[in-house]
Amino acid sequence: MDPNKIERVYTSYAGFYDKVFGKVFHEGRESVIRNLNVQPNEQILEVGVGTGLALPMYPRHCRIVGIDLSEGMLAKAKEKAEAHSLDHVQLHRMDAGAMEFKDDSFDTVVAAYVVTAVPDYRKVVNEMIRVCRPGGRIIMLNHFSNGNKVIAAVEKVISPLTKHLGWRTDLSLNTVLEGTSLEIARKQRVNPLRFWALVECVNGKGKQINGSAAIHPVSGYVNGNGAAGFANGNGNGHYSAEHAH
Repeated sequence: MDPNKIERVYTSYAGFYDKVFGKVFHEGRESVIRNLNVQPNEQILEVGVGTGLALPMYPRHCRIVGIDLSEGMLAKAKEKAEAHSLDHVQLHRMDAGAMEFKDDSFDTVVAAYVVTAVPDYRKVVNEMIRVCRPGGRIIMLNHFSNGNKVIAAVEKVISPLTKHLGWRTDLSLNTVLEGTSLEIARKQRVNPLRFWALVECVNGKGKQINGSAAIHPVSGYVNGNGAAGFANGNGNGHYSAEHAH
């Protein structure tokens, strides 16, 4: 997927995104934030903030930084931040695959409907791991291809078509997390028909096993009702943009 094409596609969606997709995906966004148990002064990064639908849901005692590549989407997010007087929110136009933040800047990183909508998901996931502190939380809300062979075959067939719309359907959670230091703490299916998954991970970077970085395989979806969220951010993370737009 070409980054410029994706930017154009999502900018074209900006004017009607909330009406078309807002209600469909609302349950997932609400589930993410409801279970965060955000601590005072916690530093949270929302990757692919889009039109800012989730921004008013966050408590005001934390600090939110939202980034998006689409100028049109970001303009809508800024309108919401101003309308709701969200003084604890900062918004920047930025490439999720090459973030302009220092290492370990955030306690929690949230990526809703992002991983399958970017040109290189590995770059984005690695960047989320980099900017999130060790032991922090990385939360992905996304459709992932599951183990059903029939559904997987259909997803593979239609993926070339959906790429023109700005996302892909053939990416599995195993593939996304393979070789990373992310440890799954909670999984939950959300949204209509439960085709989307809320996956909360612990950022295990820096852990060593026999001299090598830890790698954690992914099992099938379990705990569909969602367990209690992982340990919360300690509020010690500090947002720092080297070249904020």
